[in-house]
Amino acid sequence: MTASSMEELVSLCKRRGFIFKSNDIYGGIKGLYDYGPMGVELKNNLKQAWWKSMVYERDDVEGLDASILSAPVVLQQSGHEDTFTDPLVDCKSCKSRWRADQLIDNTCPECKSNDLTDPRPFNLMFKTAIGPVDDGSSFAYLRPETCQQIFTNFKNITDSTSRVVPFGIAQIGKAFRNEITPRNFIFRVREFEQMELEFFVKPGSDDEWHKYWVDKRIKWWEAQGVSKKNLFPVDVEQNELSHYSKATVDIMYEFPHGKEELEGIANRTDFDLGSHTKNQKDYNISSDVKKNDHSTTKLGVQNLEEKTSYIPYVIEPSAGVDRGLLAVLNEAYTIEALENGKSRTVLKLKPHLSPIKAAVIPLKKNNEEIVMKAKTLKNELQNLGMGRVIFENSGNIGKNYRRHDEIGTPICITVDFETLEDNSVTVRDRDSMSQERVLVKDLSQYYQKYFIK
Repeated sequence: MTASSMEELVSLCKRRGFIFKSNDIYGGIKGLYDYGPMGVELKNNLKQAWWKSMVYERDDVEGLDASILSAPVVLQQSGHEDTFTDPLVDCKSCKSRWRADQLIDNTCPECKSNDLTDPRPFNLMFKTAIGPVDDGSSFAYLRPETCQQIFTNFKNITDSTSRVVPFGIAQIGKAFRNEITPRNFIFRVREFEQMELEFFVKPGSDDEWHKYWVDKRIKWWEAQGVSKKNLFPVDVEQNELSHYSKATVDIMYEFPHGKEELEGIANRTDFDLGSHTKNQKDYNISSDVKKNDHSTTKLGVQNLEEKTSYIPYVIEPSAGVDRGLLAVLNEAYTIEALENGKSRTVLKLKPHLSPIKAAVIPLKKNNEEIVMKAKTLKNELQNLGMGRVIFENSGNIGKNYRRHDEIGTPICITVDFETLEDNSVTVRDRDSMSQERVLVKDLSQYYQKYFIK
């Protein structure tokens, strides 16, 4: 199942500590959100799953964590200063501002007026001053995407790791875009995280690698619990491609607010390394790149068979962490009818993504022997390193179960009076609500098997 509306997800996220409006006690700032106790765990688990798939499970990808501040020259050469814009219009009646391409019938969504200014380009990048004097002479950009520092570090990584094409560089990190109209909860925001891979290939093999990564990424989203029936790979039309792209496939997802992009997989050709390399004339660069008189480093690689140098092409799978988290939440959100005529809300998250892996609950919170036994078991399971385990001692067992259903905890372990007699506990499964007794001596093995099945 999925949520019937965005409002359902927003309500759950605030109620159960997943996501809050940033600066909420002062009215908030549009397009900024904070991840609460459950949200940060889910977010970290999603990023960890991506990193594991991209880096740990492959022998042809290295990782990077580059700076957020970007030198202006980097974004000059990449074309961002000239092209990273949205069409901005002002409503002359109510003074609100909108993206022109998001308007319906050229009508202001706020006051329904048609008295709008002509569209004009609005650069989406944030600037910040560097140094003690803010006189405009020394500044940096907050990076609008994570990939440019991958390209500028290409030679550093090939020299330090001896990687040869084909290989990739992966990075997860914050990016910043001064969106005119942030909207749809965490789908389009001003501060967000990206999970990006830049995979460098030999020209001529790029089409094959592009198809490979499209297929690979769809399968990965399925493994995170996103139903294939809600994923729609779409070839971007030639007239809508980014200036650097030879071909792009957008993986569209059926969000609560409609079908929009979850991830893009682009064939960026040799534009990026070609834009940042020294001595551009030494290479047969196919892309239309800006002349570069600033770079100090040649970014070509050797073709040992032909004894020539070339600029690698780049295949880029790029996904937003926040959009991914929204899709995962939407897929997991389930309302089930119970036999007693009531219903329960449950997040049927994949266990590896669940914020809390297990809750250990003493049946009687003021019984010292039961409480100490529960705390001991909690610590033993936590030390296995499978994820966060919590000691839940808030009272009513039924309410505890419902709370953990809503935050997606796969199993709840109850320590009761029977535990003191036969050293067994009750293990409750989130999805089936079935319960079974497990001996304490077997609990660690049971727990580990649950998360590696």
